[in-house]
Amino acid sequence: MRGFDDSFLAPHSRYADFSPSFLDEHTDLDILATSAQAGTYLAATKDKRNVFVTGHPEYDSHTLHHEYHRDLEEGMEPVVPINYYPDDDPSQPPYVSWRSHGHLLFANWLNYCVYQLTPFNLAEFSQSNFTLDE
Repeated sequence: MRGFDDSFLAPHSRYADFSPSFLDEHTDLDILATSAQAGTYLAATKDKRNVFVTGHPEYDSHTLHHEYHRDLEEGMEPVVPINYYPDDDPSQPPYVSWRSHGHLLFANWLNYCVYQLTPFNLAEFSQSNFTLDE
């Protein structure tokens, strides 16, 4: 979470509802980001090797828009994505408010949870670790 603002927006799955109390009672995960409205957004194992994201920080600007209209066309009654359209009006062009935090999330994960935990002493590896199928 290094570099994150105290409050941030992120596309959140409407089908993933993991309350912090449920995770506290049934897992040993550390809850890293949560909101009263969306529930848990980000959780991780104690060693941070497994990180669970219930939202979609990878979404581009129109992904939610296309999903919303797809569901409407299929006869569903989807809820208008909150904080996505100006004034929550789907006739307006979407407003991207999560891109910087999405990039920061992936950069932090790669730096702190992958690169810094990976041994870089090549003497620790055998030649068989680097063979390619021919």
